[in-house]
Amino acid sequence: MSGPAAPADGQAARADAAKRPKGRRPRRRNKSASNGEAAAFAADHPSVRPSDASRKLRESGSEPVPAIGDAISKKGLKAGRRRRRKAKGQSSEHNSAQSNARPAAQGDAAARKAAHGTQNVSRATGAQEDMALFQRPAGFPAGKAREARLPALGDSIGSAQTGRRGRPPSGQLDPVRRFSEPDGPLYAALDLGTNNCRLLIARPQERGFRVVDAYSRIVRLGEGVGARRRLSPEAMDRAVEALANCHRKLEERGVERSRLIATEACRAAENGAEFIDRVRRETGLALEIVNRETEARLAVAGCVSLVDQQAEGVILFDIGGGSSEIVWLDLRNRCGARGYALTRFIRSWASLPVGVVNLAERHGGVDVTPQVFEAMVDDVSDHLASFHLADDLSAAISGGGVHMLGTSGTVTTLAGVHFGLKRYDRRRVDGAWLDDVQVTTMIDRLRDMPYEERVENPCIGADRADLVLAGCAILEAIRRRWSCPRLRVADRGLREGILTELMAADGVWARPSQARRGWKGRYRGKS
Repeated sequence: MSGPAAPADGQAARADAAKRPKGRRPRRRNKSASNGEAAAFAADHPSVRPSDASRKLRESGSEPVPAIGDAISKKGLKAGRRRRRKAKGQSSEHNSAQSNARPAAQGDAAARKAAHGTQNVSRATGAQEDMALFQRPAGFPAGKAREARLPALGDSIGSAQTGRRGRPPSGQLDPVRRFSEPDGPLYAALDLGTNNCRLLIARPQERGFRVVDAYSRIVRLGEGVGARRRLSPEAMDRAVEALANCHRKLEERGVERSRLIATEACRAAENGAEFIDRVRRETGLALEIVNRETEARLAVAGCVSLVDQQAEGVILFDIGGGSSEIVWLDLRNRCGARGYALTRFIRSWASLPVGVVNLAERHGGVDVTPQVFEAMVDDVSDHLASFHLADDLSAAISGGGVHMLGTSGTVTTLAGVHFGLKRYDRRRVDGAWLDDVQVTTMIDRLRDMPYEERVENPCIGADRADLVLAGCAILEAIRRRWSCPRLRVADRGLREGILTELMAADGVWARPSQARRGWKGRYRGKS
């Protein structure tokens, strides 16, 4: 606290003011700069001139440093206070409007839920906000829920672009205004695969989307399907438990739009449809078993933002647990197209009925000798012979300008080992380039690793130690059939593809003028 001003100090200040020219406003100083503390300091230190007392106090830390704005005029301070009062009033009005709208929105959601049951939770209500990555940290115990590798919470995905405008569902926001809403609509994508159950929740942004929440758990739903053609009770129990966690997240987040898919394990199993019915009864989630063509298209939609802008072609592959998809994007006539628009350039595709789980079950994944590894490569090569336009693709590769784009745990593991990561880091891996020599070196290095060393590697871990070499064999078979000088690693896939298609169908990335025209014209004359 400042003491009372000394009388002599006050008289000197008034004398200085009388000598100052009229009409000239003095520079405001911190109040403590001419108070009794400065006078007392000067009295205690005869060697210090009174005019230097305030500066000495600041240097000693006894006097507060003048705050920003001490030199602002009285008129400027008043203007600042008016702006703050105005902003505070607008904020209060916005919060009041939100609080009034929330009960109504929750009431509408409850009514919809009562009308349609709990089969689809894509319109559940709730709120919460945290972040995760898609795939487990290395070394996480098998069967445990783990944070995902893919987009970190708050990561922006995309540079998604589209020229399509789809009809938004009833109750959706105008796409032109969507990005101005602080709490815009949430979208969700769930991928129940042969090995993993993964969920991604995101909010649209101007050039992509921002991850709000993610979940991933290794469930090995397709364990034994290759031999028995049926899902085992233990595998189904693991999957249902993971799906119940996904249902909880969807409800808590209040997701408005979602697509929930199941892939090869449910396609191949004789009791796949029965399992889907069980999931609906026990969790309220309505899963959709997608065909292989849809799975290939979604993989492309999720990864096209990583295509080299100068590329004339891309071999995109997704090595899964029960199947592997290969897509040829012929970009020789792309005419500047990029992002989501590149999905129109799919020239040919194939879905191989081999993945890391069923291939490892047939040949073994723990003790893999060079002979066993070559047997796995030959197994995959037999399926590649059915790829349509394979010779045309080889001709395009020979012309140059074609690169590979891999989305799977296999290629992200190779990249992590290549970079020598002590813990998997999605920011280092997603979008990384590996040349042909580096890929060969990493495959040979993993093939020479004993099982125990693969378990201890932080980018592999116990959950993938018996599967990673099967994935390397699939990649090696693809490389031997079509040799490209470069491979780009994508730590993204079906979930990002689902979100991209949902948001594109809702027109969230349409230009403002296009969105207004499309919205107005599409609903003109309709109730």
